[in-house]
Amino acid sequence: MKFRYLGNSGLKVSEITYGNWLTHGSQVENDVAAQCVQAALDAGITSFDTADVYANTAAESVLGEALKGQRRESLEIFTKVYWPTGPKGPNDTGLSRKHIMESINGSLKRLQTDYVDLYQAHRYDVETPLEETMQAFADIVRQGKALYIGVSEWTPEQLRRGHAMATDLGFQLVSSQPQYSMLWRVIEAEVVPTCRELGISQIVWSPVAQGVLTGKYLPGQPAPAGSRATDSKGGAGAIGRFMTDDVLTRVQGLRPVADELGLTMAQLAVAWVLQNDNLAAALIGASRPEQVAENVKASGVEIPAELMARIDQVLGEVVVRDPGLTLAGQPKERAV
Repeated sequence: MKFRYLGNSGLKVSEITYGNWLTHGSQVENDVAAQCVQAALDAGITSFDTADVYANTAAESVLGEALKGQRRESLEIFTKVYWPTGPKGPNDTGLSRKHIMESINGSLKRLQTDYVDLYQAHRYDVETPLEETMQAFADIVRQGKALYIGVSEWTPEQLRRGHAMATDLGFQLVSSQPQYSMLWRVIEAEVVPTCRELGISQIVWSPVAQGVLTGKYLPGQPAPAGSRATDSKGGAGAIGRFMTDDVLTRVQGLRPVADELGLTMAQLAVAWVLQNDNLAAALIGASRPEQVAENVKASGVEIPAELMARIDQVLGEVVVRDPGLTLAGQPKERAV
């Protein structure tokens, strides 16, 4: 396993980080989830990403239980705040001081730890003054409940404002967690250059495009039973944009590239995002421990420039690049 610095900080994280969105507390039974976490540890993964909203807080509890007994200092635990949790009352959402302060305490209890290494704003809250949000994060850092602060799916302008306020308040904004894959390159034109300038790293989610880049979905054929595309709990909605015959046909055209590198399609997808030097980590999930063992083989892989160019040629116009989609995808009012 290779390790990378998180932003301009001195914190190193495993370049493949285990995430439990859509799995723990939902798709995967707790005993299997624990096996997946152990597989991640066995593979050298030290960084684990979750969020309070995943399975309405259950995912944090499952991860905390799975990591119990591990040396805390040898782990990097990330979680997030923003989306509605609990009974979803008027203050059970957003980035108000009240919700942030209550959420960090709940997350720490569920994760069975005194602090998280990285606490992330899961989206931008248009209803809370950014000054209030950043002051709350500063206080959490000073209290020792979080060591570093990050964000998820913020625009370049929001990143600049947040970074400036964090600097004024004496703490570091070190990470951005956007969607990024061969098929979804929305961050490349604006977010990544801004983050390079500010000393912020990407921790990217969905590097395998919700499973589409594994090649298991075939054009003109129904999705395999039990796959994410058939999951009514949330997976089907997230993957829908990629489930067109044009996209699936082009993805099948990546097989020769994977074969040339001696990789599976999934490994190629994870290795591809890791070629971006602004990335600190790629998030991988798993519903079976053997998936973890396979995906970590992407760590340290170098894809030659000619094969990177061939990937672009194969995928062509199906790649989504519009930088405006970061803002367009944000909640226009606080989520309820």
